[in-house]
Amino acid sequence: MEAVVSDLVAPEDLKKFEKKFNAEQAKGPVSKETKFEYAWCLIRSKYTNDILKGIQLLDELVHTSKKDDQRDFLFYLAVANYRLKEYERALKYIRTLLKNEPDNKQALDLEKLIKDALKKDGLVGMAIVGGIGLGVAGLAGLIGLAVSKGAKF
Repeated sequence: MEAVVSDLVAPEDLKKFEKKFNAEQAKGPVSKETKFEYAWCLIRSKYTNDILKGIQLLDELVHTSKKDDQRDFLFYLAVANYRLKEYERALKYIRTLLKNEPDNKQALDLEKLIKDALKKDGLVGMAIVGGIGLGVAGLAGLIGLAVSKGAKF
């Protein structure tokens, strides 16, 4: 699963699908397949703005598709949000997919990866807060010590 979330699109592939998307858009509505292919490329970009644009396209697809067609859109929305470290949002999408397909192995693997990232993020956050707390307590102790020594003079 790590390979799926860390896969980067080749710049020439992104250009190819962007060109196809723009050509269709110039003629009228873009087909669902072209929109998905382009979104799939965008979420595999190394640039945050591309990933956000891919999320927007996938979100449009989710809202305009039948429930049966939403599996890939939801999965890649979860992947894109994971790549942006938006773990809560990624979890929301993958759980929506799992609600419809509770035995989907790929979705279960991604859910575990997201939960692990959330735990790691939470532990790092707690360590930072704990470190700040220790720093404040240490500073207060030094100030208290300085004040008490100053009072003896």
